[in-house]
Amino acid sequence: MVRESSGPPPALPGPQRLTVDLAVSEGPVLLGANGALYGLSDDGVPGDAVLAPLKLTSVSQKPEGGAQHPNGDALTVSRSFLRNGGGEIYVMMQDTYARWPYEDLGIDDYLTRADRIVREVSAAPDAGRFVFIPFNEPDQIWYHLDVADQARYEIDRDRFLRDWRTVYRRIRAIAPDARIAGPNEAAFHTRLLTDFLAFARREDVLPQVMTWHELDSASLRDFQAHHDEYRAIERELGIPPLTVNIDEYGCRRDLSVPGQLVQWVAMFERNKVYANQAYWDAAGDLSGNVVRTNLPNGGWWFFRWYAGLTGDTVAVTPPRPHTVDTLQGLASLDPARRQAQVLLGGSPGDADVVVRHVEEAGISGFGRTVTATVAETAWSGYEGAHPTPRVLARTTLRVAADGSVTVPLRGLRAMSAYRIVLTPAGSGTPDVPAVPWSASYEAEDAAVTGGVVRTLGTVSDANGYAASGTKDVASLNTPASKVDFTVTVPADGTYDMAVLYGNESGAPATQLLSVDGGAPVTVTYPSTQNSSHRARKELRVELPAGVHVLTLAKGDAEVTLDRIDLTARGGPASAVYEATLSDIGGNPAFDYSSSAGTGTGALVLGTGDRAVFDVYAPRDGYFTVVARASAPVELALHGASVTAEPGRPLRLYLAAGNNRVTVTAGHASLRSLDVSGDGSDTGVLSCGAASATLSGGAELIASAYAADGSCVAGIGGSPAAKAEFTVDVAIPGRHLLVVHYAHDDRRDNGHAYNTDIVSRTADITAGAAAPVRVTFKNTWSRDDYWTLAVPVDLGRGGNTVTFANPDGPAPYIARIELGRIIG
Repeated sequence: MVRESSGPPPALPGPQRLTVDLAVSEGPVLLGANGALYGLSDDGVPGDAVLAPLKLTSVSQKPEGGAQHPNGDALTVSRSFLRNGGGEIYVMMQDTYARWPYEDLGIDDYLTRADRIVREVSAAPDAGRFVFIPFNEPDQIWYHLDVADQARYEIDRDRFLRDWRTVYRRIRAIAPDARIAGPNEAAFHTRLLTDFLAFARREDVLPQVMTWHELDSASLRDFQAHHDEYRAIERELGIPPLTVNIDEYGCRRDLSVPGQLVQWVAMFERNKVYANQAYWDAAGDLSGNVVRTNLPNGGWWFFRWYAGLTGDTVAVTPPRPHTVDTLQGLASLDPARRQAQVLLGGSPGDADVVVRHVEEAGISGFGRTVTATVAETAWSGYEGAHPTPRVLARTTLRVAADGSVTVPLRGLRAMSAYRIVLTPAGSGTPDVPAVPWSASYEAEDAAVTGGVVRTLGTVSDANGYAASGTKDVASLNTPASKVDFTVTVPADGTYDMAVLYGNESGAPATQLLSVDGGAPVTVTYPSTQNSSHRARKELRVELPAGVHVLTLAKGDAEVTLDRIDLTARGGPASAVYEATLSDIGGNPAFDYSSSAGTGTGALVLGTGDRAVFDVYAPRDGYFTVVARASAPVELALHGASVTAEPGRPLRLYLAAGNNRVTVTAGHASLRSLDVSGDGSDTGVLSCGAASATLSGGAELIASAYAADGSCVAGIGGSPAAKAEFTVDVAIPGRHLLVVHYAHDDRRDNGHAYNTDIVSRTADITAGAAAPVRVTFKNTWSRDDYWTLAVPVDLGRGGNTVTFANPDGPAPYIARIELGRIIG
């Protein structure tokens, strides 16, 4: 049984110690804990560029046409899941029903539905990639198997076991090779699992995958005992070890929060089980780790790091094993790449990471010195974009006489995760990373007028939304409402200011920002799912050195404030992407003879080799990209390619969010891709809604929040309802078509915590190409305009770009932009 969890443990005096033992292997990296329940909502939501890097091993979705949710159909989303390297799709068969908890119409009704589900999946070309889950949370739904009364339990148990056998055999009668998972309890129950496994073994209806849920903060303490007890039951019954998938894990406060996620992932990876993050709010965002369609947040970057682990995981001893909200971690060792990586987080303060047996780890050429590269991914909210994680330190460390290396980490933040990469040290000195001055200020610690401080996302409120410092300021809804932040900055200059906020007004909402009581400026916040579902608004302020009061006062609607961050701005944003930490193909060599630059050596590419980088862009636009290579290399992105001369800058058009850039070469030593800029629109072709030629009922309507005050409505619903833009292209080739769109379609399924958002689609015809169907995710309100980038090929001179949808409504379109990818 899940026990109540107490509050977070008291802080330890002095630096905490997390020990990594490279000599103790736990087996090959599984990457099993990166899955999500309803992580995908449509083919294209989330986008391919954020799916592919995570190497997802499993997702759980509803059967095609199931009534439980308005989207997330398994066969539909399998197209994007599988083309991006996904593993297995678990089909939640009871999600055919509309109500929650599921309406119980009897086993005969369910069998009729199950027959259809299995036949449809079996007819799919990738049928072998699906796993059937016949029952969901039977301990609570239909069978009530979590009752204390033993006599009542045995009656309900026997009914469940009979129905399990019936449905299992029905599935196998239709699909003899089908893989089946269960019993899929809402929580771990020793009594039921023992009875279930004994019955299933005796009746020859054992699941191929054992599933249950871990949905309480106490799971961070208790899962290891649950897992060990389950394996003991298997042994006692003579059952060979089954694959385990904890197909729902985590609370609302955990999702999107790197420091929380690392605690969960560490224990699942250590035990080599699969696990899918829970669904609490909206489908299509990988359980809160993808913003909009293609924007990574802090949680996404943590899972990107996780996907980058290679070789074997090795033993990690945290300061407090199996303890809720404490420093935890996982680590890997890849002798072939000569890399060790450590992911850690979950606790504030200082820590020493001690890596043992460095010289005995079988890494040829590791030597007596190593380079340690330390980076941080912070919490940016469920809907707040997070740039490329900042490198905090690059240092050369000498291996101690006992074969260990100690990496000191100071000032850890509880909601952040950290990555340490150890590589052999070569000649030269790694570049010292430029870490700008930065400070954070909690809203609850500021001077609050006409607002209410709330506490949420604590251990005792685990299904409350995460909040920085577990508090925020809400109910800023009176004319006098304001929050005064007293800040201190070290020097005169420009500062990037980020506001963590919530806006459930149903439209963009404003506040008034003033500095030291000066003239206010309007800050506009896009909509969020609700007042607690955090997003991140970025702006800039000019501040002289010293103490200031930054005031955010009520504007036209209520906005919840959580925290502000101030960061000194030293120029355009920039990031360095290390080649030896990229995704690779072929058999490139890892060269650590020099530690200059990134400190992580170089990747030697030959014919047939490739390196794939995940490059972040804060907005759609042109950026400067430099390949640090010994010889020319080929860069490919969005279907375009260009030769990059060593050290010579290229001007490339990137989509807002993640961009996958592939580098190949006949022979070149590649150290990094360096990317800088804020997203220039110079040379971008732009067409507002008013320039479109409309037909079939499509019309131009006023829209206060569109860039030019209007948008095109009424596209789709019939073959004739179209919008056609004409653009004149000076240089032919591959372009990114950036569509500024909005819509807020919802389909009420009556689910207790389903936001019911659905996507719209449009068939886009660009130039002479065939139409391409593109999915546009819901923007949370009719007045919030997002962008979606679509690669298109255009010829020289006049080209038309047409939007249509004979099957249903397309989104409202305010503007299109076209940038040639190779600028």
